[in-house]
Amino acid sequence: MIRLLLLAVLPLLALTACNPVYVTRAGWAQAQILASREPLHEVLTDPATDPRERGKLVLAREARAFAVDSLGFRNAGEAYTTLARLPSDTLALVLTAAPRDRLELHTWWFPVVGRVPYRAYFSDRQAEAARSAMEARGFDAFVRPTAAFSTLGWFADPIYSTLLRQDEVGVVETIFHELAHNHLFLPGQGRFNESYATFAGNAAAIVFFCSREGGGPDTVWCTRARDRWDDARTVSRFMMELEGDLRAIFSRHDLPREERIRLRDDRYQEAFRTFRDEVRPGLAGGGYAVLAGEPLNNATLLARSLYFQRLDDFHRLWTHRFGGDLVDLMAWLRQEAPSRRDPFALLDDTAPES
Repeated sequence: MIRLLLLAVLPLLALTACNPVYVTRAGWAQAQILASREPLHEVLTDPATDPRERGKLVLAREARAFAVDSLGFRNAGEAYTTLARLPSDTLALVLTAAPRDRLELHTWWFPVVGRVPYRAYFSDRQAEAARSAMEARGFDAFVRPTAAFSTLGWFADPIYSTLLRQDEVGVVETIFHELAHNHLFLPGQGRFNESYATFAGNAAAIVFFCSREGGGPDTVWCTRARDRWDDARTVSRFMMELEGDLRAIFSRHDLPREERIRLRDDRYQEAFRTFRDEVRPGLAGGGYAVLAGEPLNNATLLARSLYFQRLDDFHRLWTHRFGGDLVDLMAWLRQEAPSRRDPFALLDDTAPES
């Protein structure tokens, strides 16, 4: 086990020598997780495995095979062929931060992956200390839990036990989301990477549940997958409209900084009420409760909207330009996106045909 832990930690140290204390802690935590992995076939044949959990793991295994064999996802390696049972309900805590007077995520730089707009911690104490430090520097800061993440093929990512708290559609969607990162990841393009993976996870879940053998358009899981994608696009429109209004406020340099912040706070309060009273009640999937229950500020908005940029345009690209062919679309994105300074430009020529 010691040898396995060292092999897991050393590549992380080499990757992110910019902060050795943080990296050592994160690397050690990740190494412990990786060392706890159990082969999925052993978990599935273990009579002690909970039946509902077994069903979700079977779907996860089928989704992984579907991503590789039917959708052409690349670089899956041995990802999601094992289960890692965690001692808590949270895999990691993710910190995001933003200046109070502009919509701009603070980023942390790491070799290979470039600048990323979040940072993960494996203990409440470390995450809260980091949040407090960012707030002391005058930033809005936000810490949220996550149930899964991708190491982009550096390690054989397991299925984390925290993921199994989701329903069956959520489990499958997350597997596709994380495998989409292995398929395509652009250094320094956090908003594109996460929004693309949101699209890929939802679209692949729809194809999986609605067209595979044993599925179909009339099944509950197919309907739920479609509802979740409709909800994601509704939330995307809400967030992008709010971002546009806030950017207009922050561009008012004729106003003192304190007045711009007062106006943004008023807009956030209005948006909170709108989402709680008008947007969320119309969501078919019943999710996004956290958005109706937490205060909005630049960090909380950007931490969420990171995953919701231009989802309608991704949808039009899929359904119009590619005629619903997700296989060709995923291959095209992998080929074209790395050469673009702004990969979102790939979505610009997606207007519906007349």
